[in-house]
Amino acid sequence: MRQYEKPDHWALRAQKEGYPARSVYKLQELDEKFFLLPASGQPFRVLDLGAAPGSWSLYVLRKAGSRRGFFLAAVDLAPLSRQYDQGLFEGERFSFIQGDFTLPGVRAAIEDQGPYNLILCDAAPATTGNRSVDTLRSLVLAEEALNYAETGLAKGGRLAVKVFQGGDTAGLLQKIRRLFGTGKSFKPQACRSGSFETYYIGLDKR
Repeated sequence: MRQYEKPDHWALRAQKEGYPARSVYKLQELDEKFFLLPASGQPFRVLDLGAAPGSWSLYVLRKAGSRRGFFLAAVDLAPLSRQYDQGLFEGERFSFIQGDFTLPGVRAAIEDQGPYNLILCDAAPATTGNRSVDTLRSLVLAEEALNYAETGLAKGGRLAVKVFQGGDTAGLLQKIRRLFGTGKSFKPQACRSGSFETYYIGLDKR
């Protein structure tokens, strides 16, 4: 992944508010706009694909608070940062699987803990600087997240997945619109100005 030399407003804010990465504000805006996480109500299970360093998982856990019936499963090749979790990454309400979520064994472990009401995917490939290559690799991850939504997401469930714009991402959005009652594209303000990433949202799985 590309390394940015100087922390921007969002990165500094994340440090101040106890999150390991600025990406938390992308999820916060998506949540506030599309009501991804209910404030209360029935049991709710969340899957966070590409979770490291853990900002999205922390946001979900903090918002869930002590509500009954809540569960979060997080998956990534890399371990999660424990700098800010204050014990939230422990206990029966949270499960972390370290591995490649495109592999059958990891997939089976993930699906064993479902079905889920919300699938989040902020996964990004190791970038090369070649936009065509990076876009294709991103699309592979996003397609995999959609596969999880097809088989592991409960009826009425929601999806938020990152994509690098270009290639056949329009085709991916069409698939989302067939699977969900609503499918939209949205780029949060916290995305870097030069970034070609955006997010596809699926609401109310059919």
